Amino acid sequence: MTQDFDIHALRAQFPACADPKWVYLDSAATAQKPQAVIDAISDFYGSPLANVHRGQHQASLSATEKFEQARRDVAAFIDAKPSEIIWTRGATESINLLAYSLSQHFTQHDKIVVSEMEHHANLIPWQLVAQRTGAQLVKIPCCINTGQLDMAAYQQALMTHPRIVAISHVSNVTGTRHPIEEMTELAHRYGAIVIIDGAQGIVHEPLSMQTLNADFYVFSGHKLYGPTGIGVLYGKQERLAALSAFHGGGKMISEVSFDSHTLAPLPARFEAGTPNAAGAIGLAAAIHWLDQYDARAMDSHISHCYQALLDGLKQRPVIKLICPQPYSTMVSFVVEGEHHADIAELLGQQNVAVRAGHHCAHPFIKALGVEGTVRVSLGAYNNQEDIQRFLTALDKTLYLLGV
Repeated sequence: MTQDFDIHALRAQFPACADPKWVYLDSAATAQKPQAVIDAISDFYGSPLANVHRGQHQASLSATEKFEQARRDVAAFIDAKPSEIIWTRGATESINLLAYSLSQHFTQHDKIVVSEMEHHANLIPWQLVAQRTGAQLVKIPCCINTGQLDMAAYQQALMTHPRIVAISHVSNVTGTRHPIEEMTELAHRYGAIVIIDGAQGIVHEPLSMQTLNADFYVFSGHKLYGPTGIGVLYGKQERLAALSAFHGGGKMISEVSFDSHTLAPLPARFEAGTPNAAGAIGLAAAIHWLDQYDARAMDSHISHCYQALLDGLKQRPVIKLICPQPYSTMVSFVVEGEHHADIAELLGQQNVAVRAGHHCAHPFIKALGVEGTVRVSLGAYNNQEDIQRFLTALDKTLYLLGV
C-alpha cells in the first residue's frame, strides 16, 4: 500500500470484496464492480425511464442527456472528440464492425497484418475477411522466450504494404505490453490503417488518442470496472466517416425513402436501434470512480502485489512461468505433468478464483508449446493478503496433486 492509496477504503467500495473467504484473481477476464457503478445503473432504471433520442418528454430528454454525457466522459478519458466515440457491445463487436466496414472493397491483393499473440476477437474477424475477400493474413510472430513480438519480422511485414495492422495493446496471456506507439508510427509510414485492441491495456495506463495516433482503438467496459455489454470504438473522425454502415435501423439515418436512405452524422450512423444506455452510464460512472484516485499510486499498489505474486511463484521450483513480464498485472504458469484445469479446480475449491485454459488465444498458446496455462490477474482491489492466500492454496493444491 502506498502513502496515497488506501486499499482498505477502496476494497470497502466493492460488494464482492465483502466476503473474506473469497480471493478473486481473474480480473483480466472481468473486473468486479464498485458500488458507484452499481448505483449509477440502478438509479437509471429506478428513475422514470425512456428511450434515448426518441422522445420530447422529460424522461427521454433526461435519459438522452445522461447517455450523451457518458459519451463525453469517455471521450475526455482517452483525449478524443465525442463524435469519435461509438458505443458497441464490447471490444469484440467493435473489431467486427471495423473488419466488416473496412473490407467492403478488399481484394486478394490486400494484406492484413496481425500478431500471433492476439485474442481470438482480434484474429477471427480478420480470418473471416480473408475468407470472404481473398485478402491475405500476414503473421507477426512472437519470441517465445520473452513473450515479445518480433519487431524485425513486423518491419518485414510492413514492407508488403498492408491495408490493416491489427495488434493488441497488452497480451491477455502473458501481460506483455506491446510497443504500440512505435508500431503505429511504423505502420503509418507504409500507409496502413492501425487498429489496437485495448481491452487489457486501457485499464492500467492513461492514454491520449492524440498522442498515440492510432486510427482506431477499442475496449470493453467490463474490464474497466464497468458493466458488461458495453464497449467503445474510438476512431479518428475522418476514418469513421469513410466506413460503410454496419447495422441498419432506427437512429442511424437522417432520411429514408422506400428505395434509399441518407446516413445520419457521426456517431449516430453506427448506433442503430435502442442502445445500452444503462451500460454507457455505468461505464462513465466507472471512469469517474477511477478518476478519484491517483493513477500512479494505484499502479504502484498493483505493481507491489504483482511483484509479491511473481516472487512467490518463482520460489516454487515445480512452477514454470510462461514469459513473465517485469511490469505487468498478470502471469501465466504451468506445472509439468499436471493439467491446468485441475490446478484451477483445486484452487477454486479453496475459494481462490483464477483462470485456466487457452484464454481465447489458441495460436499464441500453441506457439508457446503448451496446451494451456493457469493465469493469475490482478485488479486494484487485490492486496498482499490475497497473494499470500493464493500461494497457500497453491501449495495445498500441489500437495494434493502429489507434485
